[in-house]
Amino acid sequence: MTQIESPTPTATLAGGSALDRFFKLSERRTTVSREIRGGITTFVAMAYVILLVPLILGGVTDIDGNHLSIAQLTTATAFSAGLSTVLMGLVGNVPLALAAGLGVVPVVAFQAAPHMTWPQTMGLVVLMGLIIVIMAATGLRTLIINAIPVALKHAIGVGIGMFIAMIGLVSAGVVGHGSAGGPPVTLGVDGHLQGWPVLVFAVGLLLMLALYIRKVPGAILISIAISTVLAIVINWAAKIDPKTWGTVVPEAPKSLFATPDFGLMFNIDLFGGFARAGGLIASVVLFTLVLTGFFDAMGTVFGVSDEAGLLDEKGTLPGIGKILTVDGIAQVIGGLSGGAGSTVYVESATGVGEGARTGLTSVVTGGLFCAAVFFTPLAAVVPIQAAAPALVLVGALMMTQARKIDWNDLEIAVPAFITIALMPFTYSITNGVGAGLIAYTVIKLARGKFSEIHWLVGAVSLVFAAYFGINGIQQVLGG
Repeated sequence: MTQIESPTPTATLAGGSALDRFFKLSERRTTVSREIRGGITTFVAMAYVILLVPLILGGVTDIDGNHLSIAQLTTATAFSAGLSTVLMGLVGNVPLALAAGLGVVPVVAFQAAPHMTWPQTMGLVVLMGLIIVIMAATGLRTLIINAIPVALKHAIGVGIGMFIAMIGLVSAGVVGHGSAGGPPVTLGVDGHLQGWPVLVFAVGLLLMLALYIRKVPGAILISIAISTVLAIVINWAAKIDPKTWGTVVPEAPKSLFATPDFGLMFNIDLFGGFARAGGLIASVVLFTLVLTGFFDAMGTVFGVSDEAGLLDEKGTLPGIGKILTVDGIAQVIGGLSGGAGSTVYVESATGVGEGARTGLTSVVTGGLFCAAVFFTPLAAVVPIQAAAPALVLVGALMMTQARKIDWNDLEIAVPAFITIALMPFTYSITNGVGAGLIAYTVIKLARGKFSEIHWLVGAVSLVFAAYFGINGIQQVLGG
């Protein structure tokens, strides 16, 4: 990445204030004003998460048919993002902001919740964070990074992007279920886009793309806000059936402020998911959570840090151990608060673009996230059709990792394709990861390249093989 020229510190830092010494402002050639501006910019670029994540998690039910409260999810999302980001600033001293990961959220909503209760699902999120902390502390992360082929890591990111985009298109009504005898999926209803909510999505997506391409700060948040206003006006003028909108009906809020609802805080069942879903299914979901959170963070940490000029001459990041440990702790915080685990966001690069170089930026961003818990009524008026364009855009951005895969090498191209295709087509991140690793292992075995199969990849492939054949195994054991 192209590094941005470092700003020159102002005279106010020349005296070496406590703030300067703690965050190393002069050493990194930045100023308090630049760090504050960077923190605000990062928050504006990421604030859509406060609206988007509750809509995704609040739109699905757990195995018992229970919904999570949008208000409580909004509080949990904002609070966990705020606390995690402040912690990253104080401990890691890097301009990296954290929030519920859009790669982890679909796993929580569509892989874990259908097999267990919400407290049990949050228990898996906490376990994921603890595992990542242990990995960071012991150096095991390096072992796993070396075990899984780089191309498959990129394929997982691409597949998650496709899956996220698919969720957005289905939620908005652009992609629908086909009729009996027809294709399994279709455009809208019976091949046609119908209804005012779809129009809200279309307008929001086009506006978001235009603003984002023009690099307008807060493009995603601005688009969601404008689309929400449009939805409120249309809902009021057209007298639309509330069921048409889905979980959230766009109506003007009665107030802008509310007392934060921490009802989901500490509502977890740490190991209950293994009993409810079964040890194999719960283990595979946990593995997928760890894998997703693990690699999302690694790529973003080094990418944004490189942009900020924080890497040394060897391409390593000083203090990476502390940074990755905080990332793991953030996953735990997310689970304990009742939302998906928090991880580093690529939108942190927007603050870096404003000159941010230290953890002071993260403290500012985190403080704004914490303040946002008092504005939860705003989240209760945003329909999924207004937020879904963000899923499509984020999916498109994650697709860019496909260029890093060598499509001329079939030994890696085929497993990568299977990984990418199965995630959206089966509505499952787990299926894509598992099938891709199995395909990779089998192809290497067929070519006689046993030494290229890391023992960890072989072991995980066997676990996934058991996962895909679980029904047959149960029938055999039951018989």
